[in-house]
Amino acid sequence: MRWWSVANFVSNAGTWMQLTVQNLLVLQITGSAAATGLSMSVQAAPALLISVFGGAAVDRWPRRTTAAVSQALLGTVAFVTALMVALDRLDVTSLMVLAAVTGVIATVDGPACSLLGNDLVPREDVPSAIGVGALVHQAGRLTGAALAGVTVGFLGTAAAYAANGVSFLFVASVIPFLRPARGAIGHRAAAEDGVTRETISVREGLAFFARRPRLLALAGVTGVSAVFGRNYQLTLAVLVTGPLAGGAGSFGTVSTVLAAGGIVGAVLGARLRRPSVRVVGALAAAGGLLQVVAGMSPSLAVLLVMVLPMAVVESVSDTAGTAVLQTDPPARMRGRVLGVWGSIGTVWSLGGPPALGLLMELAGARGALIVGGLVIAAAIGAGHLLRGRLARAPRVSPVANLETAA
Repeated sequence: MRWWSVANFVSNAGTWMQLTVQNLLVLQITGSAAATGLSMSVQAAPALLISVFGGAAVDRWPRRTTAAVSQALLGTVAFVTALMVALDRLDVTSLMVLAAVTGVIATVDGPACSLLGNDLVPREDVPSAIGVGALVHQAGRLTGAALAGVTVGFLGTAAAYAANGVSFLFVASVIPFLRPARGAIGHRAAAEDGVTRETISVREGLAFFARRPRLLALAGVTGVSAVFGRNYQLTLAVLVTGPLAGGAGSFGTVSTVLAAGGIVGAVLGARLRRPSVRVVGALAAAGGLLQVVAGMSPSLAVLLVMVLPMAVVESVSDTAGTAVLQTDPPARMRGRVLGVWGSIGTVWSLGGPPALGLLMELAGARGALIVGGLVIAAAIGAGHLLRGRLARAPRVSPVANLETAA
């Protein structure tokens, strides 16, 4: 698990380095902000369309082999991009094609690497392992963003892509040496359940997700939070530079506090032993109320005080939700459940920012934060009340109905 965490840190740092540089590269080639947004959508589109098939592949194929191959393929794409940039042969078409290929590979790589990490710890430590993964992700994000400017400044854009390629190959080289922990859930659970690779289907994964109230509730909580909150890089940027009359430096300070809160939240999330949808909902509702208070901040100092707990609550909620998602389904279904979740999450990530932008156009930055936070808290509260009423409703058996009719 320590080796896996180190490998993921290196990979995350490389990925965020590339992501930071990629937008600048698109702007340099096209001079168009719209093209930059299109490149991001092209890379995300495969997750919307084929994540369920990627999840089925993870359930069907050996997990370590799948993760190692997908990491090697992602490294190859990064090296090809670096070579084309160095030779000045990268145009818009080839960039879009490479982004789409990366998105396709990621539909398999994401669930494979997530579930591989769970195999390295005993079953009861899976929530903690997910928290450690979130912490590594946040640390890699900060490191990668910082290294991007240094790398481009001294070595050029191609070097950032090449460094990301090296990070993928590092992960692929570590995977063969990983061994499942004693008591881990393991990939062999499918065989123990009498399930063969030939019986694994995408339709079964979709049907399982649709019949699982807990997963549907988690999707609802995460969806309303993703649309009306969480996009703090958008809402807080407008709030800081607009009503609070701050500049780029002020927003940089806010972003740093957000990142620090994410790290603190990941540490706290790693201590969760029994995550549940109820915990995720309570944290999301609390985050919505904190967002309301942040929207009413009279000054940058007050906003900074509110931003830290907002980021902490969001990070713990994400860790708890991921733990539920990866532990609630039976082991043989987890790849497909993550595949379905990948498609749902892509809808939110693509639709959330435009919807929030429209809300800001209508209500302003403060109004968007306040209204969005109230919607989140109200929706989760209404769902909790509805669940309570359904649980208390008397259940009449079919036999009793027949006797009454008679």
